[in-house]
Amino acid sequence: MVMLRFNEADHALVTAAVADAERKSDGEIVTIVAERSDSYHDAALHYAVAAMLLVPALIAFLPQGTVDGISAMLLGWDAELTRFSLMTWIATFQIGLFLLVRYGLAWMPLRMALTPARAKTRRVRRRAIALFKASAEHRTLGRTGILLYVSLREHRAEIVADQAIHSKVAPEIWGEAMAVLVDNLKAGRPGEGVAKAVEAIGAVLAQHLPKTVEDTNELPDRLIEL
Repeated sequence: MVMLRFNEADHALVTAAVADAERKSDGEIVTIVAERSDSYHDAALHYAVAAMLLVPALIAFLPQGTVDGISAMLLGWDAELTRFSLMTWIATFQIGLFLLVRYGLAWMPLRMALTPARAKTRRVRRRAIALFKASAEHRTLGRTGILLYVSLREHRAEIVADQAIHSKVAPEIWGEAMAVLVDNLKAGRPGEGVAKAVEAIGAVLAQHLPKTVEDTNELPDRLIEL
């Protein structure tokens, strides 16, 4: 999937959607978009270590004739392949392969492509919860905050809600809002996707927390890009 970008029109569209949704409910909606949720440096390190550890195993499975040919090419036909020579060449090759893989995975698109899907899902969820705690939780008087978080490089999104909302809404309802978002992101319409997801979330809030005269706008309506 091509890396999506939010332009000024997208920001305006999302801000208008949040403001409209909050006019019908006491709930508060926060929308945050991040390029990524983690650097995944540990994933690159794991691949580099795995490549390094594979070297002795591969050498162990090579035919003896191949090993003799390589040792003759490196040390000469009359040289004796001592244990010290063998371990030196193995260690050298391991270090070289480790560095090759580690710095090859410094390129973010490749690192993201090779990071397991479960790891990306866990870290997007963890970042969403952390951002919710910082931006919405305990910042609304009635504990009625909802965060819609989109992580672009991972191609994932999360909806995190205060308990006052979460306890009243079935998971499939949030799934419908997420489906609208994902469909528009896939079609290359990020602003419209977030706006439609906000509209769906607003409908849920209006049903369970309708607008009262005491309500005030406690959180910003604008789209936050990290």
